[in-house]
Amino acid sequence: MAIRVGIFGYGNLGRGVEQAIRRNPDMELVGVFTRRDPAGLKIKTPGVKVYGEDALVKQEVPMDVLILCGGSATDLPVQGPKYAALYNIIDSFDTHAHIPEHFADVDAAAKKAGKIGIISCGWDPGMFSLNRVYASAVLPGGTPYTFWGKGVSQGHSDAVRRIDGVLDARQYTIPVPAALEAVRAGKAPELTTRQKHTRECFVVAAEGADLARIENEIKTMPNYFDEYDTTVHFISAEEMARDHAGLPHGGSVLYSGVTGANDENTHVIEYSLKLDSNPEFTGSVLVAFARAAYRLNQEGQCGCKTVLDIAPAYLSAMSGEELRAHML
Repeated sequence: MAIRVGIFGYGNLGRGVEQAIRRNPDMELVGVFTRRDPAGLKIKTPGVKVYGEDALVKQEVPMDVLILCGGSATDLPVQGPKYAALYNIIDSFDTHAHIPEHFADVDAAAKKAGKIGIISCGWDPGMFSLNRVYASAVLPGGTPYTFWGKGVSQGHSDAVRRIDGVLDARQYTIPVPAALEAVRAGKAPELTTRQKHTRECFVVAAEGADLARIENEIKTMPNYFDEYDTTVHFISAEEMARDHAGLPHGGSVLYSGVTGANDENTHVIEYSLKLDSNPEFTGSVLVAFARAAYRLNQEGQCGCKTVLDIAPAYLSAMSGEELRAHML
């Protein structure tokens, strides 16, 4: 029997999750849920209905896992605890500074309901988080580094779009080349947040909007832009459609450590991603963890988990025998 999956939110990420489900034969999309008018939303999976959010609240559609595809700024802090009280959930909450409190909120709701909630799935937090932990366990006392980009950050772009007077926005995260090369060379430099990345925003503003206010709100936004050198460009909707339609991203986790009686041997671990489509890749990670959520709940587990708590075998459609034969 296929794992029955629902999607709440049908923006870039929701569409990415839909495509990922189609590539996993052990999963079935049973519904897409939206805060918009369901009648006006066309999805790509034949035979699957679109429902309003009230159908989620009323639990009208039986499902094994609900994947939440809202934004981290305002959607997921509310939706995570709300729906962990009703379903096994997955989300991609990516505001690193607030992960502990989001975990606590989802954990309380999920434990009370006997459900599993896996939060902060994606590639960072997510796959990058795993590699930071693996590296620090293998080379204790070393120095971790994370570089993002160049690419479009969905979370940061969403945060800019929520500013009053902004019609559309793309935010590019760009590594500082000299900093990246110094780490790869094993120099283990001490780098501030500002020394590792710059941020570049392309913004379509409403007619008559206060551009100076918008630019200031972007540059001073806590947890998103206040610690970075940020450049803001105001462009037309036509320029946005022409030059910034894609959603590429990527980055690297590096870890520099030493071994030997006198620390004479330096080791650099690097895990990197180059993504043509950030939302499609992130959606693929969410779907893999949906499989894990289902399996864990079937075992009787409940509460909130992160990617750090999930054994790799729970993510794979392969059996234990297949994994040992082909992956180990």
